[in-house]
Amino acid sequence: MASTRRLRSWYRSPYGLLAAFLALTLGPSIGLVWLGWRLLDQDRALEKQRIDERRERAADQVVASLQRTLQASELDLAQRRAPTAGDDALMVEFRASELLAYPSGSLLFRPQASVPQDVLPNVYRQAESYEFQRRDYERAIRAFQPLARSPDPTVRAGALLRIARNQRKAGQLDSALRTYSALTAYDKTSAGGLPAGLVARWARCDLLAGLGRRQDLAKEAADLYGLLQRGHWRLSQAEYDVVAEEAAAWLGVNRDSETPALALAEAVTWLAAQAGRETLDSGRASSVRQNRLVTILWTRGPDGLRALVAGPQYGERKWLPDVERLADTLRVTVALSERTPGAAATSRSASVTGLPWPVLVANRDAKAELEEFAGRRRLLLAALGLLAVVVGAGTYSVARAYARELAVMRLQSEFVSAVSHEFRTPLTSLRQLSETLNEGRPLADERRAAYYQALDRSTNRLEKLVEGLLDFGRMESGAMVYRKQDLDVAALVTSVVDEYRREASDRGRQVTLKAGSDLPLIHADQETLGRAIWNLLDNAEKYSPGCPTIRVDVEREGVGIAIRVQDHGLGIPEAEQRDILRKFVRGTAADTTGIKGTGIGLAMVKHIVDAHGGSLRLESAPGEGSTFSIVLPAGG
Repeated sequence: MASTRRLRSWYRSPYGLLAAFLALTLGPSIGLVWLGWRLLDQDRALEKQRIDERRERAADQVVASLQRTLQASELDLAQRRAPTAGDDALMVEFRASELLAYPSGSLLFRPQASVPQDVLPNVYRQAESYEFQRRDYERAIRAFQPLARSPDPTVRAGALLRIARNQRKAGQLDSALRTYSALTAYDKTSAGGLPAGLVARWARCDLLAGLGRRQDLAKEAADLYGLLQRGHWRLSQAEYDVVAEEAAAWLGVNRDSETPALALAEAVTWLAAQAGRETLDSGRASSVRQNRLVTILWTRGPDGLRALVAGPQYGERKWLPDVERLADTLRVTVALSERTPGAAATSRSASVTGLPWPVLVANRDAKAELEEFAGRRRLLLAALGLLAVVVGAGTYSVARAYARELAVMRLQSEFVSAVSHEFRTPLTSLRQLSETLNEGRPLADERRAAYYQALDRSTNRLEKLVEGLLDFGRMESGAMVYRKQDLDVAALVTSVVDEYRREASDRGRQVTLKAGSDLPLIHADQETLGRAIWNLLDNAEKYSPGCPTIRVDVEREGVGIAIRVQDHGLGIPEAEQRDILRKFVRGTAADTTGIKGTGIGLAMVKHIVDAHGGSLRLESAPGEGSTFSIVLPAGG
């Protein structure tokens, strides 16, 4: 019997009923959702297999499209149709005696420099003996001058180079600059193993840099750098890099603009190393040069090896448009990459396809493709989702309703207890004084007057409690009538503070008031606004034990009037500052310190301030006190 009674008591309690509801609804619902989820997993695995098969077929179609595109480029190569300038590509021909590049000037450097070798040094031996052995630079210059008029341009170029060198050693720097300028006329003639025009411009830049002639240096270096970038001279990669690096340094620029052309030239150098192999009749290859993917197509004809060397921009313009259109139709993405394929990608290696690059094909939107097969799944998902929503919403609603009911019951219980305590104190005083007076004992007039004053205070306190509860009820129901009129806010606050001082002085409390001058009128209900200020004063006194002074300020704030009540008491934690203005809610400080109250004072203040179109603000921190501010519009 006892266990039965305990079971009934547990079942009838709010927590027991909630637990029973959860047990009866969540268990079967979870089982049904689990079975539905297993079915979805099996269906999803089947759909994934179908998507993989379709991606494999798409990869085959992409490879076939790339094959057709490259075959068209190979036909252009056989017919010597070269790319145009700015195409990020060039065509080269390896002939028996030379390397030709199209368009002209598109190759920055050559696998080997093709500038003729300088003449034998015996021609300059007599003159150089004055320069190096005797260090007689003037005589050396005179000895080189007849050679500068030689019928052989190579001899003339070499003599001018040596004359300029001796002029620099002799300190004849302007003469050296003029001689280097004369040397530029022998542009591609060998001078010291390099093109004379390159040597002359390079030497002029070096000399101008030493002289600090920055403007002339910038002009000369720009001319040199521009000719290098246009492939004006036939240089090796090492020769090009040395001169280009120094020219860029003189100009104060980086060499990023050279990257596309450098990548093509490096690929040509790689191909030149393969060109002598008899088995290299035709083929395709790709290589990463300068962090760029370079594609090479080549074929051998009667004149030698001919090749197309193309950078990524050429491929994007020439080869990829058809593939991208096909990829859009098949709803896949295509990458020419060595990356490891993911779970939703298919890879085709270059060795299998014969393409110059590996091909990576991935689903563009696997989720969207899964949606195509999700007809029957949507119904099941909708049912499961609806069940989950119903169960979740029902559980949440029941739990929330019970939580709110318990919270309301707790707050109401605390409110009834607080109100009972508030009523008990004046009622006890009234009964004791009434019994004393009814006994008819003789009392001195002064003592009798004190009893009557105590009766009056207790009666007033009871009246305020009752009126406050009634007014709060009317505010909550919206039936409160506010009789607004134009008021002097300073006078109103002063009268409330004076009245509160008379009561608080017996308890050792002090209230300081500071009211600004020339404050505008406000349109307000004198009685209710005074009650709001009184409640803030009473609240400040309760929650600042040991701090006898309460401060009240009345001042302008923007276009309105602010009434601030400040204490230096317990303070309110930030987490409680929002809820503290709700009815029946009291802070944790009230519970820990045993401070009595009904929990409707601040809620009433909030109602009154809102009815006047104002705002109630709170600034507080634990241990630092609180400041409540009533901000009202001026002039109503």
